[in-house]
Amino acid sequence: MWLELQIFGFRALWSPYFLLFVLGLALVYFLITGPYRQKFGGGDKPSKKQQSMFYIALFLLYVVKGSPVDLLTHIMLTTHMMQMAIYYLVFPILIIKGIPKWLWEKAVLSPVIKPGLSFLSKPLISILLFNTLFSLYHLPDIFNFAKSSQIAHSSISVTILIAAFIVWWPVLTPVKEFNRMPSLGKIFYIFANGVLITPACVLIIFADVPIYAAYSQDGAWMQALALCVPNDVLQGLTYAISGPEMFSPLTTLEDQQLGGIIMKISQEITYGVILARIFFGWFNRESLQIDPLPENEYS
Repeated sequence: MWLELQIFGFRALWSPYFLLFVLGLALVYFLITGPYRQKFGGGDKPSKKQQSMFYIALFLLYVVKGSPVDLLTHIMLTTHMMQMAIYYLVFPILIIKGIPKWLWEKAVLSPVIKPGLSFLSKPLISILLFNTLFSLYHLPDIFNFAKSSQIAHSSISVTILIAAFIVWWPVLTPVKEFNRMPSLGKIFYIFANGVLITPACVLIIFADVPIYAAYSQDGAWMQALALCVPNDVLQGLTYAISGPEMFSPLTTLEDQQLGGIIMKISQEITYGVILARIFFGWFNRESLQIDPLPENEYS
């Protein structure tokens, strides 16, 4: 497959401008949290763990949005679902945990952001916001529309990403003013998230025909490829490529079903890890609050 993808050229495979953007974000983070943090009223430098999380997040961002993986997402729904699992589930977690508390406080406690975030991060609102947007996106008409133009694709992608940050914020926030849910509430919150995301996965897994024109109809597929392949390159390949099956060992339907399975499994693993960390943290705190048994006075 790799040799076949070479026909799309260097820009489509490696997105050099997006790479510069990601490197720019890394530089800004390094400067604001490092040598220039005093100018921003900052506190301590982020820990090694925080720095690792942030830089890993940026690496994953480039992998799923700038590397050949991004090109494959317009060819195979399976790869698209892998991209979404990382982009909407893992990436926000690493960013929230990777940015130091003082920098988050500077951002989210500002008069412009705090009122809106306080409202949107209420558990019921945040959970419905993300899962509604995620489910609507996977309706065939909306999905195909998202693949129809760069403006539609970018706008919808960024909107769902913001909702993904908001849905994780009540659980992972380092800012005390937003940490309103008890640990037990967070456990039920994550469990509910897992339930609400299931219908979109079920729609894809159990459909008995291909439901997305962007992966099954030549015209729509070529239109989707235009999102990451330069027009001059794509025009020269119009008569050389026949459809997504040319680059995939799977049929369109098999690819669709596998994509839904991968999305569901990825969601279960991600939510399971966060759920386990919250549960054991809560259990350990509860255990410490239990009064020890009195010593036997006759021992």
